[in-house]
Amino acid sequence: MIVVDTSVWVEALRGRQPLAGQIAEALDRDVVALPAPVRIELLSGAKRTERIQLRRVLSALPLLMPNGGTWTRIEDWVSTGAAAGHRFAVADLLVAAIAWENDCAVWSLDRDFGRLANLGLIRATDGAL
Repeated sequence: MIVVDTSVWVEALRGRQPLAGQIAEALDRDVVALPAPVRIELLSGAKRTERIQLRRVLSALPLLMPNGGTWTRIEDWVSTGAAAGHRFAVADLLVAAIAWENDCAVWSLDRDFGRLANLGLIRATDGAL
């Protein structure tokens, strides 16, 4: 399974190729899981006229939620990142920790996820199936 970050969803929903095609293929293969923070980011950024349809599309995906351990993991990762000279956005850490807990790779265009992968904290993917 892969977690698709907001950055990829936004580009794909705008019809940008090859991302739109890659995401369609991943959805067809049922390999996409949706962390709750990504769902909220997408819905909060959607136009009012598109929100109902987007909510329906996203509700077809397995929804991954944080738990008590998620926050402990994030605190540990903050320390690991700081020791290596990195800082990460809280939302990115949350998505990454949820992906890690569910044994999912992360597909993102955001550099934070590449740096998290370089530290060995997550598995990153470029969306290739």
